Amino acid sequence: MPRVLVVDDEAGVRESLRMLLHGECEVAVAESADAALARIGEARPDLILLDLVMPGRSGLELLEELRQRGDPPPVIVLTATKTVTTAVEAMKLGAADYVTKPFEVDALRIKIRNHLQHRALEERVAELTEELEERSRLGALIGRSEAMRRVFRTIERVARSRANVLISGESGTGKELVARAIHELGPNAGGPFVAINCAAIPEPLMESELFGHERGSFTDATERRIGKFEQASGGTLFLDEIAELPTGVQAKLLRALQERSIERVGGRDAIAVDARFVAATNRDLPREVAAGRFREDLFYRIHVVPLELPPLRERREDVRLLAEAFLARSTGESGGPPRRLAREALAALERHAWPGNVRELQNAIERAVALCDGTTIGLADLPEAVVQATRTESLRDAVRAGQLGLEEATARFEQELLREALERSEWNQTRAAEILGITRRVLKLKMDRYGLAGPS
Repeated sequence: MPRVLVVDDEAGVRESLRMLLHGECEVAVAESADAALARIGEARPDLILLDLVMPGRSGLELLEELRQRGDPPPVIVLTATKTVTTAVEAMKLGAADYVTKPFEVDALRIKIRNHLQHRALEERVAELTEELEERSRLGALIGRSEAMRRVFRTIERVARSRANVLISGESGTGKELVARAIHELGPNAGGPFVAINCAAIPEPLMESELFGHERGSFTDATERRIGKFEQASGGTLFLDEIAELPTGVQAKLLRALQERSIERVGGRDAIAVDARFVAATNRDLPREVAAGRFREDLFYRIHVVPLELPPLRERREDVRLLAEAFLARSTGESGGPPRRLAREALAALERHAWPGNVRELQNAIERAVALCDGTTIGLADLPEAVVQATRTESLRDAVRAGQLGLEEATARFEQELLREALERSEWNQTRAAEILGITRRVLKLKMDRYGLAGPS
Protein backbone atom coordinates (compact mmCIF):
# COMPACT_ATOMS: atom_id res chain seq x y z
CA MET A 1 0.00 0.00 0.00
CA PRO A 2 1.42 3.44 -0.89
CA ARG A 3 2.47 5.75 1.95
CA VAL A 4 1.37 9.40 2.21
CA LEU A 5 2.63 12.03 4.65
CA VAL A 6 0.20 14.89 5.46
CA VAL A 7 1.91 18.06 6.72
CA ASP A 8 -0.55 20.68 8.01
CA ASP A 9 -0.81 22.71 11.21
CA GLU A 10 -4.61 22.32 11.30
CA ALA A 11 -5.69 19.14 13.07
CA GLY A 12 -9.02 19.14 11.22
CA VAL A 13 -7.31 19.13 7.81
CA ARG A 14 -5.01 16.33 8.88
CA GLU A 15 -7.92 14.23 10.04
CA SER A 16 -9.99 14.96 6.93
CA LEU A 17 -7.17 13.84 4.67
CA ARG A 18 -6.61 10.74 6.79
CA MET A 19 -10.27 9.77 6.36
CA LEU A 20 -10.19 10.61 2.64
CA LEU A 21 -7.27 8.23 2.05
CA HIS A 22 -8.36 5.50 4.46
CA GLY A 23 -8.19 2.10 2.80
CA GLU A 24 -6.15 3.37 -0.14
CA CYS A 25 -2.95 4.55 1.56
CA GLU A 26 -0.99 4.34 4.77
CA VAL A 27 -1.24 7.88 6.17
CA ALA A 28 1.27 9.54 8.50
CA VAL A 29 0.78 13.10 9.78
CA ALA A 30 2.98 15.98 10.90
CA GLU A 31 1.87 19.34 12.31
CA SER A 32 4.93 21.36 11.23
CA ALA A 33 7.87 21.41 8.83
CA ASP A 34 10.26 20.30 11.56
CA ALA A 35 7.99 17.42 12.54
CA ALA A 36 7.72 16.43 8.88
CA LEU A 37 11.50 16.25 8.51
CA ALA A 38 11.62 13.96 11.53
CA ARG A 39 8.86 11.73 10.14
CA ILE A 40 10.14 11.40 6.56
CA GLY A 41 12.96 9.02 7.44
CA GLU A 42 10.60 6.83 9.46
CA ALA A 43 7.52 6.94 7.23
CA ARG A 44 9.41 6.84 3.88
CA PRO A 45 6.41 8.41 2.08
CA ASP A 46 5.63 7.91 -1.60
CA LEU A 47 3.80 11.26 -1.63
CA ILE A 48 3.64 14.36 0.59
CA LEU A 49 0.60 16.62 0.99
CA LEU A 50 2.08 19.91 2.23
CA ASP A 51 0.42 23.05 3.59
CA LEU A 52 2.40 26.13 2.58
CA VAL A 53 1.38 28.46 5.42
CA MET A 54 2.32 27.13 8.85
CA PRO A 55 3.76 28.60 12.05
CA GLY A 56 7.55 28.42 12.23
CA ARG A 57 9.16 27.17 9.04
CA SER A 58 6.88 27.49 6.02
CA GLY A 59 6.04 24.86 3.48
CA LEU A 60 8.31 26.62 0.97
CA GLU A 61 11.25 26.27 3.36
CA LEU A 62 10.48 22.57 3.77
CA LEU A 63 10.40 22.15 -0.03
CA GLU A 64 13.83 23.77 -0.29
CA GLU A 65 15.17 21.45 2.42
CA LEU A 66 13.76 18.37 0.65
CA ARG A 67 15.28 19.47 -2.65
CA GLN A 68 18.72 19.84 -1.06
CA ARG A 69 18.46 16.31 0.36
CA GLY A 70 18.01 14.90 -3.15
CA ASP A 71 15.40 12.59 -4.73
CA PRO A 72 12.40 13.68 -2.61
CA PRO A 73 8.97 12.05 -3.09
CA PRO A 74 6.44 14.06 -5.13
CA VAL A 75 4.83 16.89 -3.19
CA ILE A 76 1.30 18.27 -3.68
CA VAL A 77 1.07 21.68 -1.97
CA LEU A 78 -2.07 22.88 -0.25
CA THR A 79 -2.64 26.61 -0.23
CA ALA A 80 -5.51 28.73 1.02
CA THR A 81 -4.64 31.63 -1.26
CA LYS A 82 -6.77 32.27 -4.33
CA THR A 83 -3.77 33.33 -6.36
CA VAL A 84 -1.29 31.06 -8.00
CA THR A 85 1.77 33.14 -7.11
CA THR A 86 2.73 31.11 -4.06
CA ALA A 87 1.92 27.82 -5.80
CA VAL A 88 4.10 28.74 -8.79
CA GLU A 89 6.96 29.49 -6.42
CA ALA A 90 6.42 26.08 -4.83
CA MET A 91 6.50 24.40 -8.26
CA LYS A 92 9.83 26.09 -8.96
CA LEU A 93 11.14 24.53 -5.76
CA GLY A 94 10.13 21.06 -6.94
CA ALA A 95 6.47 20.61 -6.01
CA ALA A 96 4.70 18.22 -8.36
CA ASP A 97 1.23 19.82 -8.14
CA TYR A 98 -0.98 22.09 -6.03
CA VAL A 99 -4.59 22.44 -4.85
CA THR A 100 -6.32 25.37 -3.20
CA LYS A 101 -8.28 25.24 0.03
CA PRO A 102 -11.07 24.47 0.42
CA PHE A 103 -10.31 21.60 -1.96
CA GLU A 104 -12.74 19.43 -3.88
CA VAL A 105 -12.50 15.91 -2.49
CA ASP A 106 -12.83 14.05 -5.79
CA ALA A 107 -10.36 16.30 -7.60
CA LEU A 108 -7.79 15.89 -4.81
CA ARG A 109 -8.27 12.11 -4.75
CA ILE A 110 -7.64 11.94 -8.53
CA LYS A 111 -4.48 14.04 -8.19
CA ILE A 112 -3.18 11.82 -5.39
CA ARG A 113 -3.89 8.61 -7.36
CA ASN A 114 -2.22 9.98 -10.49
CA HIS A 115 0.95 11.03 -8.69
CA LEU A 116 1.16 7.78 -6.74
CA GLN A 117 0.78 5.78 -9.95
CA HIS A 118 3.47 7.91 -11.61
CA ARG A 119 5.77 7.39 -8.63
CA ALA A 120 5.20 3.63 -8.73
CA LEU A 121 5.90 3.61 -12.47
CA GLU A 122 9.16 5.55 -11.98
CA GLU A 123 10.30 3.11 -9.30
CA ARG A 124 9.46 0.13 -11.53
CA VAL A 125 11.37 1.65 -14.44
CA ALA A 126 14.35 2.23 -12.15
CA GLU A 127 14.17 -1.39 -10.96
CA LEU A 128 13.99 -2.71 -14.52
CA THR A 129 16.82 -0.44 -15.62
CA GLU A 130 18.98 -1.65 -12.76
CA GLU A 131 18.06 -5.27 -13.50
CA LEU A 132 18.86 -4.80 -17.19
CA GLU A 133 22.13 -3.11 -16.28
CA GLU A 134 23.07 -6.04 -14.05
CA ARG A 135 22.15 -8.54 -16.78
CA SER A 136 24.20 -6.62 -19.37
CA ARG A 137 27.31 -6.44 -17.19
CA LEU A 138 29.55 -8.85 -15.37
CA GLY A 139 32.43 -7.05 -13.77
CA ALA A 140 33.91 -4.92 -16.55
CA LEU A 141 32.31 -7.11 -19.26
CA ILE A 142 29.41 -5.55 -21.15
CA GLY A 143 26.88 -7.20 -23.45
CA ARG A 144 23.19 -7.91 -23.96
CA SER A 145 23.54 -10.25 -26.93
CA GLU A 146 22.67 -13.90 -26.50
CA ALA A 147 26.31 -14.79 -27.21
CA MET A 148 27.48 -12.69 -24.24
CA ARG A 149 24.67 -13.93 -22.02
CA ARG A 150 25.97 -17.47 -22.62
CA VAL A 151 29.45 -16.27 -21.65
CA PHE A 152 28.08 -14.68 -18.47
CA ARG A 153 26.25 -17.88 -17.52
CA THR A 154 29.37 -19.97 -18.07
CA ILE A 155 31.49 -17.58 -15.99
CA GLU A 156 29.03 -17.67 -13.11
CA ARG A 157 28.94 -21.48 -13.13
CA VAL A 158 32.66 -22.13 -13.50
CA ALA A 159 33.71 -19.44 -11.02
CA ARG A 160 32.31 -21.45 -8.12
CA SER A 161 34.66 -24.37 -8.83
CA ARG A 162 38.45 -24.65 -8.84
CA ALA A 163 38.62 -26.16 -12.33
CA ASN A 164 41.21 -24.91 -14.80
CA VAL A 165 39.70 -22.66 -17.47
CA LEU A 166 40.95 -22.07 -21.03
CA ILE A 167 39.60 -18.88 -22.59
CA SER A 168 39.87 -18.68 -26.36
CA GLY A 169 39.05 -15.82 -28.67
CA GLU A 170 40.50 -13.30 -31.04
CA SER A 171 42.73 -10.48 -29.82
CA GLY A 172 40.76 -7.68 -28.22
CA THR A 173 37.71 -9.72 -27.19
CA GLY A 174 38.33 -9.23 -23.46
CA LYS A 175 39.95 -12.48 -22.34
CA GLU A 176 41.67 -10.90 -19.33
CA LEU A 177 38.37 -9.28 -18.26
CA VAL A 178 36.78 -12.75 -18.29
CA ALA A 179 39.66 -14.13 -16.21
CA ARG A 180 39.21 -11.31 -13.68
CA ALA A 181 35.46 -11.95 -13.50
CA ILE A 182 36.11 -15.66 -12.80
CA HIS A 183 38.54 -14.66 -10.05
CA GLU A 184 36.23 -12.06 -8.48
CA LEU A 185 33.25 -14.45 -8.40
CA GLY A 186 35.23 -17.44 -7.18
CA PRO A 187 36.36 -18.77 -3.79
CA ASN A 188 39.80 -17.11 -4.19
CA ALA A 189 38.39 -13.61 -4.70
CA GLY A 190 40.12 -12.35 -1.56
CA GLY A 191 43.51 -13.38 -2.92
CA PRO A 192 45.69 -11.77 -5.58
CA PHE A 193 44.99 -11.82 -9.30
CA VAL A 194 48.33 -12.25 -11.07
CA ALA A 195 48.43 -11.90 -14.86
CA ILE A 196 51.31 -12.59 -17.21
CA ASN A 197 51.41 -12.22 -20.99
CA CYS A 198 53.52 -15.10 -22.27
CA ALA A 199 54.09 -13.34 -25.59
CA ALA A 200 55.69 -10.36 -23.85
CA ILE A 201 58.37 -12.29 -21.91
CA PRO A 202 61.64 -13.24 -23.66
CA GLU A 203 62.09 -17.02 -23.80
CA PRO A 204 65.25 -17.13 -21.60
CA LEU A 205 63.40 -15.28 -18.82
CA MET A 206 60.10 -17.16 -18.97
CA GLU A 207 60.98 -19.95 -16.52
CA SER A 208 62.30 -17.50 -13.93
CA GLU A 209 59.27 -15.24 -14.42
CA LEU A 210 56.84 -18.08 -13.72
CA PHE A 211 58.66 -20.07 -11.06
CA GLY A 212 61.21 -17.64 -9.61
CA HIS A 213 64.88 -18.33 -9.00
CA GLU A 214 67.41 -18.69 -6.22
CA ARG A 215 70.35 -16.38 -5.78
CA GLY A 216 73.31 -17.48 -7.90
CA SER A 217 71.25 -19.83 -10.08
CA PHE A 218 72.52 -18.00 -13.18
CA THR A 219 74.79 -15.08 -14.01
CA ASP A 220 72.42 -12.19 -13.26
CA ALA A 221 70.64 -13.88 -10.33
CA THR A 222 72.04 -11.61 -7.62
CA GLU A 223 69.13 -12.24 -5.26
CA ARG A 224 66.21 -14.61 -4.77
CA ARG A 225 63.16 -13.84 -6.93
CA ILE A 226 59.59 -14.95 -6.24
CA GLY A 227 57.83 -16.09 -9.40
CA LYS A 228 54.27 -15.48 -10.54
CA PHE A 229 53.08 -18.88 -9.30
CA GLU A 230 54.08 -18.08 -5.73
CA GLN A 231 52.75 -14.53 -6.00
CA ALA A 232 49.36 -15.92 -7.03
CA SER A 233 49.10 -18.44 -4.19
CA GLY A 234 45.71 -18.05 -2.52
CA GLY A 235 44.38 -16.24 -5.60
CA THR A 236 44.37 -16.70 -9.37
CA LEU A 237 47.19 -17.06 -11.90
CA PHE A 238 46.24 -15.94 -15.41
CA LEU A 239 48.49 -16.88 -18.33
CA ASP A 240 47.54 -14.93 -21.42
CA GLU A 241 48.72 -16.14 -24.84
CA ILE A 242 49.73 -19.50 -23.37
CA ALA A 243 50.46 -20.88 -26.86
CA GLU A 244 53.63 -18.74 -26.83
CA LEU A 245 55.19 -20.75 -23.97
CA PRO A 246 58.47 -22.45 -24.91
CA THR A 247 58.23 -26.25 -25.00
CA GLY A 248 60.59 -26.71 -22.03
CA VAL A 249 58.55 -24.36 -19.86
CA GLN A 250 55.37 -26.17 -20.93
CA ALA A 251 56.71 -29.36 -19.32
CA LYS A 252 57.46 -27.58 -16.05
CA LEU A 253 54.06 -25.89 -16.08
CA LEU A 254 52.36 -29.26 -16.54
CA ARG A 255 54.17 -30.64 -13.52
CA ALA A 256 53.27 -27.59 -11.43
CA LEU A 257 49.58 -27.97 -12.30
CA GLN A 258 49.60 -31.71 -11.58
CA GLU A 259 51.45 -31.53 -8.28
CA ARG A 260 50.34 -28.05 -7.16
CA SER A 261 53.94 -27.24 -6.31
CA ILE A 262 56.88 -25.59 -8.02
CA GLU A 263 60.65 -25.45 -7.79
CA ARG A 264 62.48 -22.19 -8.28
CA VAL A 265 65.23 -22.11 -10.89
CA GLY A 266 68.35 -23.29 -9.10
CA GLY A 267 66.32 -24.53 -6.15
CA ARG A 268 65.90 -28.03 -4.76
CA ASP A 269 62.87 -27.73 -2.52
CA ALA A 270 59.29 -28.18 -3.71
CA ILE A 271 57.14 -25.19 -2.80
CA ALA A 272 53.39 -25.77 -2.45
CA VAL A 273 51.20 -23.27 -4.30
CA ASP A 274 47.43 -22.92 -4.06
CA ALA A 275 46.37 -20.83 -7.04
CA ARG A 276 43.39 -21.00 -9.38
CA PHE A 277 44.71 -21.41 -12.93
CA VAL A 278 43.18 -19.64 -15.94
CA ALA A 279 44.79 -19.50 -19.38
CA ALA A 280 43.91 -17.73 -22.61
CA THR A 281 44.90 -17.92 -26.25
CA ASN A 282 43.99 -16.45 -29.61
CA ARG A 283 45.49 -19.48 -31.37
CA ASP A 284 43.81 -22.73 -32.41
CA LEU A 285 45.40 -24.91 -29.70
CA PRO A 286 44.33 -28.28 -31.16
CA ARG A 287 46.08 -27.24 -34.38
CA GLU A 288 49.15 -26.21 -32.35
CA VAL A 289 49.10 -29.64 -30.67
CA ALA A 290 48.84 -31.40 -34.04
CA ALA A 291 51.77 -29.36 -35.33
CA GLY A 292 53.88 -30.35 -32.32
CA ARG A 293 54.17 -26.80 -31.00
CA PHE A 294 52.07 -27.37 -27.87
CA ARG A 295 52.13 -30.37 -25.55
CA GLU A 296 49.03 -32.53 -25.80
CA ASP A 297 49.12 -33.51 -22.11
CA LEU A 298 49.29 -29.83 -21.08
CA PHE A 299 46.43 -29.00 -23.43
CA TYR A 300 44.14 -31.52 -21.73
CA ARG A 301 45.28 -30.32 -18.29
CA ILE A 302 44.29 -26.70 -18.97
CA HIS A 303 41.30 -27.48 -21.21
CA VAL A 304 39.06 -28.63 -18.34
CA VAL A 305 36.49 -25.88 -18.91
CA PRO A 306 36.74 -24.24 -22.36
CA LEU A 307 35.21 -20.78 -22.71
CA GLU A 308 35.14 -19.18 -26.15
CA LEU A 309 34.58 -15.44 -26.50
CA PRO A 310 32.68 -14.32 -29.61
CA PRO A 311 34.23 -11.65 -31.82
CA LEU A 312 32.46 -8.32 -31.84
CA ARG A 313 31.26 -8.79 -35.44
CA GLU A 314 29.14 -11.72 -34.19
CA ARG A 315 27.41 -9.63 -31.54
CA ARG A 316 26.74 -6.35 -33.31
CA GLU A 317 23.78 -5.64 -31.03
CA ASP A 318 26.35 -4.93 -28.29
CA VAL A 319 28.22 -2.27 -30.29
CA ARG A 320 25.98 0.60 -29.23
CA LEU A 321 26.01 -0.45 -25.57
CA LEU A 322 29.80 -0.74 -25.58
CA ALA A 323 30.28 2.51 -27.50
CA GLU A 324 28.11 4.48 -25.08
CA ALA A 325 29.91 2.97 -22.08
CA PHE A 326 33.32 3.86 -23.55
CA LEU A 327 32.03 7.31 -24.47
CA ALA A 328 30.86 8.01 -20.92
CA ARG A 329 34.16 6.76 -19.51
CA SER A 330 36.34 8.72 -21.94
CA THR A 331 34.32 11.89 -21.48
CA GLY A 332 34.60 11.57 -17.70
CA GLU A 333 38.35 11.00 -17.85
CA SER A 334 38.95 13.90 -20.23
CA GLY A 335 36.88 16.26 -18.10
CA GLY A 336 35.15 17.68 -21.17
CA PRO A 337 31.45 18.29 -21.78
CA PRO A 338 29.09 15.33 -22.20
CA ARG A 339 29.13 14.00 -25.77
CA ARG A 340 26.76 11.95 -27.86
CA LEU A 341 27.08 9.91 -31.05
CA ALA A 342 25.45 11.29 -34.18
CA ARG A 343 23.08 8.89 -35.90
CA GLU A 344 25.39 8.39 -38.89
CA ALA A 345 28.38 7.80 -36.60
CA LEU A 346 26.51 5.15 -34.64
CA ALA A 347 25.40 3.50 -37.89
CA ALA A 348 29.04 3.37 -39.05
CA LEU A 349 30.10 1.81 -35.76
CA GLU A 350 27.41 -0.84 -36.06
CA ARG A 351 28.37 -1.67 -39.68
CA HIS A 352 32.12 -1.97 -39.09
CA ALA A 353 33.51 -5.53 -38.84
CA TRP A 354 35.82 -4.67 -35.89
CA PRO A 355 38.81 -6.90 -36.68
CA GLY A 356 40.39 -5.61 -33.46
CA ASN A 357 37.17 -6.38 -31.55
CA VAL A 358 36.24 -4.54 -28.35
CA ARG A 359 39.72 -3.08 -27.93
CA GLU A 360 39.49 -1.49 -31.38
CA LEU A 361 36.06 -0.04 -30.57
CA GLN A 362 37.36 1.42 -27.31
CA ASN A 363 40.31 3.01 -29.11
CA ALA A 364 37.98 4.42 -31.79
CA ILE A 365 35.77 6.07 -29.16
CA GLU A 366 38.73 7.49 -27.23
CA ARG A 367 40.10 8.90 -30.50
CA ALA A 368 36.74 10.43 -31.38
CA VAL A 369 36.46 12.11 -27.97
CA ALA A 370 39.95 13.57 -28.40
CA LEU A 371 39.21 14.91 -31.91
CA CYS A 372 35.62 16.07 -31.43
CA ASP A 373 35.35 19.87 -31.18
CA GLY A 374 31.73 20.02 -30.09
CA THR A 375 29.39 17.78 -28.16
CA THR A 376 28.35 15.52 -31.06
CA ILE A 377 30.67 12.86 -32.51
CA GLY A 378 30.25 12.57 -36.26
CA LEU A 379 31.74 10.49 -39.07
CA ALA A 380 34.69 12.88 -39.39
CA ASP A 381 35.75 12.03 -35.82
CA LEU A 382 35.88 8.26 -36.46
CA PRO A 383 38.87 6.29 -37.81
CA GLU A 384 39.07 5.80 -41.57
CA ALA A 385 38.66 2.01 -41.26
CA VAL A 386 35.32 2.50 -39.48
CA VAL A 387 34.00 4.91 -42.08
CA GLN A 388 34.81 2.41 -44.84
CA ALA A 389 31.81 0.29 -43.85
CA THR A 390 29.60 3.28 -44.62
CA ARG A 391 31.35 3.69 -47.96
CA THR A 392 30.62 0.04 -48.79
CA GLU A 393 26.94 0.68 -48.21
CA SER A 394 27.25 3.75 -50.42
CA LEU A 395 28.78 1.57 -53.16
CA ARG A 396 25.67 -0.60 -53.17
CA ASP A 397 23.45 2.46 -53.38
CA ALA A 398 25.56 3.91 -56.19
CA VAL A 399 25.33 0.69 -58.24
CA ARG A 400 21.58 0.46 -57.68
CA ALA A 401 21.19 4.07 -58.81
CA GLY A 402 23.30 3.50 -61.91
CA GLN A 403 25.94 5.99 -60.73
CA LEU A 404 28.74 3.39 -60.62
CA GLY A 405 29.59 0.49 -62.89
CA LEU A 406 29.68 -3.04 -61.54
CA GLU A 407 33.36 -3.53 -62.42
CA GLU A 408 34.54 -0.42 -60.55
CA ALA A 409 32.26 -1.16 -57.59
CA THR A 410 33.59 -4.73 -57.40
CA ALA A 411 37.18 -3.49 -57.44
CA ARG A 412 36.53 -1.01 -54.63
CA PHE A 413 34.71 -3.64 -52.59
CA GLU A 414 37.56 -6.15 -53.09
CA GLN A 415 40.07 -3.54 -51.96
CA GLU A 416 38.10 -2.90 -48.77
CA LEU A 417 37.83 -6.64 -48.04
CA LEU A 418 41.59 -7.02 -48.49
CA ARG A 419 42.33 -4.11 -46.17
CA GLU A 420 39.91 -5.44 -43.54
CA ALA A 421 41.51 -8.92 -43.59
CA LEU A 422 45.01 -7.44 -43.37
CA GLU A 423 44.06 -5.21 -40.44
CA ARG A 424 42.31 -8.09 -38.71
CA SER A 425 45.47 -10.20 -39.03
CA GLU A 426 47.70 -7.26 -38.02
CA TRP A 427 49.08 -7.23 -41.60
CA ASN A 428 50.29 -10.83 -41.40
CA GLN A 429 49.87 -11.82 -45.05
CA THR A 430 49.70 -15.57 -44.42
CA ARG A 431 46.87 -15.20 -41.88
CA ALA A 432 45.07 -12.63 -44.05
CA ALA A 433 45.20 -15.02 -46.99
CA GLU A 434 43.68 -17.77 -44.80
CA ILE A 435 40.86 -15.45 -43.75
CA LEU A 436 40.09 -14.63 -47.39
CA GLY A 437 40.49 -18.23 -48.58
CA ILE A 438 43.19 -17.40 -51.11
CA THR A 439 46.92 -18.12 -51.39
CA ARG A 440 49.51 -15.71 -50.05
CA ARG A 441 50.80 -15.21 -53.61
CA VAL A 442 47.36 -14.14 -54.86
CA LEU A 443 47.00 -11.84 -51.86
CA LYS A 444 50.36 -10.20 -52.62
CA LEU A 445 49.39 -9.65 -56.26
CA LYS A 446 46.14 -7.98 -55.23
CA MET A 447 47.94 -5.85 -52.62
CA ASP A 448 50.31 -4.61 -55.30
CA ARG A 449 47.40 -3.93 -57.67
CA TYR A 450 45.60 -1.73 -55.12
CA GLY A 451 48.70 -0.22 -53.54
CA LEU A 452 48.04 -1.74 -50.13
CA ALA A 453 51.04 -1.60 -47.82
CA GLY A 454 51.34 -2.36 -44.14
CA PRO A 455 51.70 0.30 -41.45
CA SER A 456 55.13 1.93 -41.49
